[in-house]
Amino acid sequence: MKKIVPRQTVKASVMRSINRSAILDIIRENSPISRSYIANVLNVSLPTVMRVVDILIEEGLVRHSGTKEASGGRPRPLLEFNGSAFSVLAVDLSGTKMFGMVADLSGNIQHEIHVSEISPDPQTNLERLYQLIEELIKTPRPPHQTIRGIGIGAPGITNHQEGIVHWAPSLGWRDLPLKQLLNERFQLPVLVENDVNLAALGEFGFGAGRSAQSMVCISVGSGIGAGIVIGGSLHRGYHYAAGEVGYLLPGVEFLGKSYQTFGALESLASSTAIAQQANQLCGTSAEDSLRAEDIFIAVRNGEKRYQPLIARMVDYLSLAVAAATTLIDPEMIVLGGSISEHADLLIPSILQRLNGAIPTQPNLIVSSLGTRATIMGAIMLVLNGTMETLVVERH
Repeated sequence: MKKIVPRQTVKASVMRSINRSAILDIIRENSPISRSYIANVLNVSLPTVMRVVDILIEEGLVRHSGTKEASGGRPRPLLEFNGSAFSVLAVDLSGTKMFGMVADLSGNIQHEIHVSEISPDPQTNLERLYQLIEELIKTPRPPHQTIRGIGIGAPGITNHQEGIVHWAPSLGWRDLPLKQLLNERFQLPVLVENDVNLAALGEFGFGAGRSAQSMVCISVGSGIGAGIVIGGSLHRGYHYAAGEVGYLLPGVEFLGKSYQTFGALESLASSTAIAQQANQLCGTSAEDSLRAEDIFIAVRNGEKRYQPLIARMVDYLSLAVAAATTLIDPEMIVLGGSISEHADLLIPSILQRLNGAIPTQPNLIVSSLGTRATIMGAIMLVLNGTMETLVVERH
């Protein structure tokens, strides 16, 4: 028989964290805003709001922003999110290159750095990450702007609590204590998360998912992964492997096989896969090898020989969208990653294939952040992680 655990009273410190994160979220999304409006929206007392706001002002996260005339004639002081006071060093390790960015907490990009292609050597990749972060730290920032932390998006299974990258095939990392290594080297707060989870956070905080309470972000690039947001919070899974749709088995013929690097689905429908298929079709040499970008451009220009490759990609991506829809039934599914630039060639066909095949037609839309989604998610990760926030549902 299942043991019944009595419900315990929520500690005052936890309630303060809930109030604090909820209040900051509302100010960030609705600036300028009054204290009384915050109290009404959250259904908490005005004195509570005033105490929390005073703390946020003292920390520099919130500042005053003039006044607004109330209905009774008495002006109300307004508040706004002070995102420019802090910067985040954000790094996206997915794809074929490392991508680093300095941005403020409002998502304003201040500097970008692209590093040369990922190495087959794990230690070389770590050294390149060190060098990239050192360059980001040296980047000139506005006067008095403080670095709030480092946010890292790692491709593969990642323990976000301990910052351990358990398996990142493209980087060759296994059980790498990345958070600890970066903490010791740079003496800054470090948060590490799966790259597609960060992409989902980016879309949720700054992009196509800002109005949603539940969403799935399917990212298609060198691999395929999904980030899941339910009730305004990331769903990571028991083994931190929720959303690893690249390992989805698209047929019984894939059973009983071992996939040590990339999964069955991404070996068929990722950008890397479609480029390999095109090169095999054309017999191109290594020097003249085609990229996924070349194939999509050719199809746009009427090149018919690549159309079956796109159609096959659509078929397999439709299976991933169907799985997300039937298992989670999210408010929306966002198609992102490098493939998002060509989503108009994919989304209508995916929806057509799924029409009538599953109980509900998904709300499938294209990412508004594209390849920057993971980087923008790192801003949300650092903001939330350095506040020890508990995510509360938006109303």
